[in-house]
Amino acid sequence: MNKNIFSQIYSDYTQRIETGLLKSGIKLPSENEIAAEYGTSRETVRKALHLLSQNGYIHKIRGKGSFVLDMNRMEFPISGLVSFKEVSERLGRTVRTLVHETVRIPCPRSAARQLQVRETEPIWKVVRAREIEGEKVILDKDYFLASLIPELTEEIASQSIYAYLEGELSLKIAYAKKEISVEQVSEEDKRLLDLARDTHIVVVRNYVHLEDTTLFQYTESRHRLDKFQFVDFARRVLPDE
Repeated sequence: MNKNIFSQIYSDYTQRIETGLLKSGIKLPSENEIAAEYGTSRETVRKALHLLSQNGYIHKIRGKGSFVLDMNRMEFPISGLVSFKEVSERLGRTVRTLVHETVRIPCPRSAARQLQVRETEPIWKVVRAREIEGEKVILDKDYFLASLIPELTEEIASQSIYAYLEGELSLKIAYAKKEISVEQVSEEDKRLLDLARDTHIVVVRNYVHLEDTTLFQYTESRHRLDKFQFVDFARRVLPDE
């Protein structure tokens, strides 16, 4: 009987959270209150709350209670190397890319240091805002070695640069190193993104290499704090006995 009640509590609360009846940040009733509502023990309630916590529906704070987590955050993979177009197709949301800049210039000092080239080295600089469900929530600033990419148009930048590089130029993109940090918003962020009152932003820096190990791209991808969660899958590998 307790097993059925446990499942019922879990099912009821997942449905309430997923449908928005219980919104992000709301505190759940206490264990005693839920136990009284379902006519069961606190132990049964505690098990249901533990499963809700494990599956990302709630956050339990000792001495304060259980709070609903934001289920509307979009998942972005930490590992793997995918374009925004590929990610957006998985999101199942209305997306749009706004191209603000596509220029061939001598490499700026900051990007030259990241790409490990001279400041006189010609590069492509591409600045794009990513709009999801009508809100501009990502600012991508890309720097590509122009020696490998003879042409890069605004039309290409508005679609998928990776599709162009791999399909038209036959470049073999292999791997990337990623760095993630939380930083203060810049004036450019304020101008090109819908930040409301946000003072900080998640910055993902990508150093992307070709199959022959050439570092050909440096990217700063700036994400609004409240819209994303960065996910990865990890498998424990036991040492040989």
